[in-house]
Amino acid sequence: MRILTSASQAFEGVGIAFDALRSNKVRAALTIMGVALGVFVVVAMSSVVKGINESFRRDLEASGPTSFFIYRRPIGGFTRPPEWTRNNPGITLDEVRMLERIPTIRAVTAHVGMGAGFRYKDKYIPRAGMEVYTPNWVDVDGGDIYPGRNFNYAENAKGAKVALVNDKLAAQLFGESEPLDKIIKIDNVDFQVIGLYHYTASPMGTPTSGGQGDSPKAIIPYETGKRHLDMWLRGTDLIVKPRAGVTTQEAVDDVTAALRGYRALRPSQPNNFEIVTQDRLWSIYTKLFGTFFVVGLALSSVGLLVGGVGVVAIMMISVTERTREIGVRKALGATRWTILWQFLVEAVTLTGIGASVGLALGIGVAIGVRTAWPAVPATTSWSTVAAALGISAVTGILFGMLPAIKAARLDPVVALRYE
Repeated sequence: MRILTSASQAFEGVGIAFDALRSNKVRAALTIMGVALGVFVVVAMSSVVKGINESFRRDLEASGPTSFFIYRRPIGGFTRPPEWTRNNPGITLDEVRMLERIPTIRAVTAHVGMGAGFRYKDKYIPRAGMEVYTPNWVDVDGGDIYPGRNFNYAENAKGAKVALVNDKLAAQLFGESEPLDKIIKIDNVDFQVIGLYHYTASPMGTPTSGGQGDSPKAIIPYETGKRHLDMWLRGTDLIVKPRAGVTTQEAVDDVTAALRGYRALRPSQPNNFEIVTQDRLWSIYTKLFGTFFVVGLALSSVGLLVGGVGVVAIMMISVTERTREIGVRKALGATRWTILWQFLVEAVTLTGIGASVGLALGIGVAIGVRTAWPAVPATTSWSTVAAALGISAVTGILFGMLPAIKAARLDPVVALRYE
């Protein structure tokens, strides 16, 4: 019976809250806008960050879950003394061939990420990404090539001027026409297009990327870049894929020992190269986006604070305007808890409406992002929806408590005399 009474009072409180919205449109709109802004920021950021996380993790795992990367010097997020990085020797193809002979290693792909200018007839792109790979790059990449093919070992060995282009570059250079066998200029050197590469990369780009995310880019053989283009050889990095059944740590240990031996490093000397596993890359990435998320939460807190202050204001006015009504209800037997419950329900209804508006806008942003940028599968999880509604309810209770307590404590005699 008590549950039915509480439910009846809750519905009554919701109805009164909507009446308050209609009678105090400006104050109610400000309250709803503040809460909606706070919830919108949380939902939109959570959805987009979740999409970017998924996209970046997919990029990492495209080369295989146990693959890792070797760099001449630390990448962003790893610090070493400046003299250490300056003196590091570049990675050579002799070292690549040496690492390929390790029994625990399946493939070692050399790579240089760079930019270049592209031209086809009257179409010109002054700067786009370019990936320079050894032929086995398909072993450590999650994309597809169709129509066309990858360059082979013979073409790489003789420095053949062949290239693959991705969807974005093909669209900008060729429009709707077929790209295969067309001759394009890369930094004023003629290249024949032999394949169309399809892969929707994350906005962060791959760990070895010559362009950001799903941007226009081409892929050419390593020896071709070395002989015909101004390629910075000391920028060579490696993608190492262990054999099946070999853990990342086992492969890292073998590669470290082999490189240290090849470079004649004494036991007391530090490594003059950097090995980065996917776990370490993910750690850097999460720290970076964790900072952005904290900033977003701070902004959303400001919105919720504005909405909370609005709840206090509108509920205080409501208590004042309904003082006589409260007196009548108390005279008819309403308890303090009944009055307190009614006003809290009104406050939570106000913030709930704001949360619903913010939630709808946040979901709309997620849909818009994944439509405009398929690389970012932004989605709003049920946990985010529950968190948004929960935050709005807590905001309504916290900021609605003071007006509710004031209403519950009114003396019925004094309240009945109120004009």
